[in-house]
Amino acid sequence: MNDPKPWLKHYPPGVPHEIDPGTYRSLVELIDEGLTKHRDKAAYAFMGKRYSFGQIDADSRAFGAYLQNLGLQRGDRVAIMLPNVPQYPVAVMAILRAGFVVVNVNPLYTPRELAHQLKDSGAKAILILENFAHVLQQVVADTPVKHVMLATMGDTLGLIKGAIVNHVVRKVKKMVPAFSLPGAVPYKQVLAQGRGLKWQPVQPGLEDVAVLQYTAVSKGATLVHRNIIANLLQSEAWNAPSWSQVPEGEQPTMVAALPLYHIFGFTVNMMLGLRLGTFNILIPNPRDIPGMLKELTRYKFHSFPAVNTLFNAMAHHPDFAKVDWSHLRLSIGGGMAVQQATAKLWRDKTGCPVGEGYGLSETSPSVTCTPVTATAYSGSIGLPLPSTEVRILDDDGKEVPIGTPGELSVRGPQVMAGYWQRPDETAKVMTADGFFRTGDIATMDERGYFRIVDRKKDMILVSGFNVYPNEVEDVVTQMPGVLECAAVGVKDEHSGEAVKLVIVKDNPALTEQQVRDYCAQHLTGYKRPKVVEFRAELPKTPVGKILRRELRDKAPA
Repeated sequence: MNDPKPWLKHYPPGVPHEIDPGTYRSLVELIDEGLTKHRDKAAYAFMGKRYSFGQIDADSRAFGAYLQNLGLQRGDRVAIMLPNVPQYPVAVMAILRAGFVVVNVNPLYTPRELAHQLKDSGAKAILILENFAHVLQQVVADTPVKHVMLATMGDTLGLIKGAIVNHVVRKVKKMVPAFSLPGAVPYKQVLAQGRGLKWQPVQPGLEDVAVLQYTAVSKGATLVHRNIIANLLQSEAWNAPSWSQVPEGEQPTMVAALPLYHIFGFTVNMMLGLRLGTFNILIPNPRDIPGMLKELTRYKFHSFPAVNTLFNAMAHHPDFAKVDWSHLRLSIGGGMAVQQATAKLWRDKTGCPVGEGYGLSETSPSVTCTPVTATAYSGSIGLPLPSTEVRILDDDGKEVPIGTPGELSVRGPQVMAGYWQRPDETAKVMTADGFFRTGDIATMDERGYFRIVDRKKDMILVSGFNVYPNEVEDVVTQMPGVLECAAVGVKDEHSGEAVKLVIVKDNPALTEQQVRDYCAQHLTGYKRPKVVEFRAELPKTPVGKILRRELRDKAPA
């Protein structure tokens, strides 16, 4: 291949080819700068209340002083098990500023999953929302956790509103199962005590560990300060053409519907938000579509990162038109493929095209993105971000010809330091020359645009032919009457595997035969589903990714 980086020729005007991860000495320097520079601006909104960068600064100093007086050592891990509530950014900034490591924990984990992560990370303290405290209660004795801090939904909303919200959450909606965690310290008490304690600022180095970001449950991607700084600068450079369209005098505003404990929300909403002085609208439960749309009617916003399933569910909701979408300049889909039908519907309804990004926990997360200047859906994941190299490799680690599917592999300052205490697992995914093998099958065209074909492990092998679920799903979601669908492989005595299609209907009258006829028209024989099943909903992660594994493992064929 003559040109190792053909994509650079196709960058939008003004987007640099490289960024400098040494712009800051650490994330702490970025945090201190952002909280001081934007002190009087609103940083977050939650349930109608706004919180300034100055408030976040004061609370995170108090929280950090409290942590430093628990007897923790520099580099100790502190877990956070919260949805998008104001306590989350306060805790992250406190942990990093106090010289510790953030362990992001999915609030929907089962006791088994939580125990594994707390043990694997060696977390000595945890901040948890009371809604999930019953899960921690079952396992805390078998983990290294010695200090539990307990948050509530109403903590930061003021005396009266906070009490009302907590009453509704606990008594009306019954969202807080009974629990017993003796010695747990309420969040408000943590801040009150911390304000009276000595705060010792700490300045970590670029190669110090900042975050342990777990992939699924088992492995912790070790992200150092340099990784996250690099990725937020890459995202800033890439998205600059869109942000430049925000009228002068308007504060750049983002919808934080993706969980902040998920690496995309962490890096782009929260950390880049600190640098840019962005106002983030916190959505604690994006599955509550009516609640989210109601919240969004209060604000003008410019950026909406989400996943395909969320864009799709919102655009189909009857309350969608109550929101003012006219200020939206940037819609980025990640986490899973953005489907053509969803992209079209979103653009038709908001006037803002959906760009598609690609990334992983191991890459802090962003690797590629479609140019934000693009106006049409392309089905590609775009071009590598500044300072990023991407290659398509075969099983032997050799680069494949243009247009040939292979494993997408990444080298750049955003690639993790390795898996936490798993040198064996790290060795499996890193090439000798520093490329991270993602496990995703992709192709690159002559312009340097990449297209994901599918996950290696999701590929279905029908009579020796590769069938990629993404392709089947993209075709079927364009069929009238289909709200969403998933394709998985099931065992078949004749062909080894066969395609099973699970559909959620938009039109109750849709029949299996109509689906089969549509597939016969649009898919070649071996790609057509042998099994068609209708369901009320598809299993999903909290971020909204469809769990094909559950459909494969648990569903009868």
